[in-house]
Amino acid sequence: MTDTEFTGDEAAIETATLPLDAWHRAKGGRMVEFAGYWMPIQYEGIMAEHLWVRESAGLFDVSHMGQLSLSGPSTQAVAEALETLVPGDISALKPGRMRYSLLLDEDGGILDDLMITNEGDQYGVVVNGAVKWEDIGHLRENLPDDITLNHNEDYGLLALQGPKAVEALARLVPEAATLVFMQAIRATWAGHAIALSRSGYTGEDGFEVSLPNEALAAFADALCAMEEVKPIGLGARDSLRLEAGLPLYGHDLTAAIDPAEADLGFAISKRRREEENFPGAARILGHLEDGPPRKRVGLLVDGKLPVREGAKLFDGEDEIGVVTSGGFAPSVGAPIAMGYVPRDHAVPGTAIAAEVRGKRVRCTVAAMPFVPHNYVRKTGG
Repeated sequence: MTDTEFTGDEAAIETATLPLDAWHRAKGGRMVEFAGYWMPIQYEGIMAEHLWVRESAGLFDVSHMGQLSLSGPSTQAVAEALETLVPGDISALKPGRMRYSLLLDEDGGILDDLMITNEGDQYGVVVNGAVKWEDIGHLRENLPDDITLNHNEDYGLLALQGPKAVEALARLVPEAATLVFMQAIRATWAGHAIALSRSGYTGEDGFEVSLPNEALAAFADALCAMEEVKPIGLGARDSLRLEAGLPLYGHDLTAAIDPAEADLGFAISKRRREEENFPGAARILGHLEDGPPRKRVGLLVDGKLPVREGAKLFDGEDEIGVVTSGGFAPSVGAPIAMGYVPRDHAVPGTAIAAEVRGKRVRCTVAAMPFVPHNYVRKTGG
């Protein structure tokens, strides 16, 4: 799943602690205020942690995310209720499968991006930490009265990401090795009920594990006792997802942006397009048919100067767009960014410029991801 980019100035009025707060501090985590919580931005350094995930396995604490359960008269009733708020084909989602989707407002603007899992007897929904209370309010206001929403605050969420994640996790939960990308199961560990999915937000193979708060530290210790695994902070999480071309809500995605503009048309299933019955369908389908007025693109940056969020984009002297995420990409060895430009500037290879500290920096529109995804889509792969 996804979360909002750390910018260093998002301190909450009352900052909460996660269940693993003491664990992070004991491991040397440098804690920052983020999405209303104290969270580790790094342990050994962002560059080293980033590269470790690309070659081994990194453990992320994403317990700030909202873990929700939806139940009702039947799973079909829950799926149909969700389809009034998201554009995915939730009814076709088989038990044990999960789907990336988008919570839309009535005009088709993106309120959040989220993961929906058919858990057999209910649906699990994971939403971004920074907007989870708004999401919960929106769902409770708009779902039918016979749909029950539970916020599972007594469960934490850990993400183990990297090419060696499967061999490490399978030592604790053997069932992990049987999963493929976007598949989920229930299991047990040390007598605790857990939920396990082969998913994540780094572009690498990996897993997300939901387990009771009281079991988090022991589970994290068991993983980090393995030579393949190290704890990883928010800084590397951000650079990894940027290289993978994955958007962050609140920055690359907002209520002012629709799925076509965000280049997330894949999240709108064929059946839903044909039925035209999801929020903002007229606007979104029109943009998918004719082309959106602007589009999210990747940017390769010349030189070594990072281009950050908020930098204006130019074609000659004409201001044409804005950078929504950017920074140095350790695996690429250069700065990269993503942002929004008019559709006639969205073709890979198009040369534009970003304004950084009063200077123009040459950028080239690039296809994403910047680093290939390494998802495992078949068993044994």
